[in-house]
Amino acid sequence: MKKTRAFMCGVILACALTACATPAGRSAGEVIDDSTITTKVKAALFDDERLSGFAISVETFEGEVTLTGAVNTVGEKVHATGVAESVRGVKNVHNLLEIK
Repeated sequence: MKKTRAFMCGVILACALTACATPAGRSAGEVIDDSTITTKVKAALFDDERLSGFAISVETFEGEVTLTGAVNTVGEKVHATGVAESVRGVKNVHNLLEIK
């Protein structure tokens, strides 16, 4: 009886731990961290005088940020990378911004 209970507790625990992962195999904490990074990068871009008027999309996966949209100059594109890199938690920036 005790072995059966122990086995059942083990099965329940394994199921519970498996349920905490996303389909991509990431924990809920990792997804929240990426959402936080995305929000902070968007805020930093919006607050930046050179970039606030541009529609720049930000996506984050495992700490890697991807910027898409368009800016007017190469300098603004480079500056956007620097702004994104300055956000805590950003591991890498993929700048796919286009020049208008």
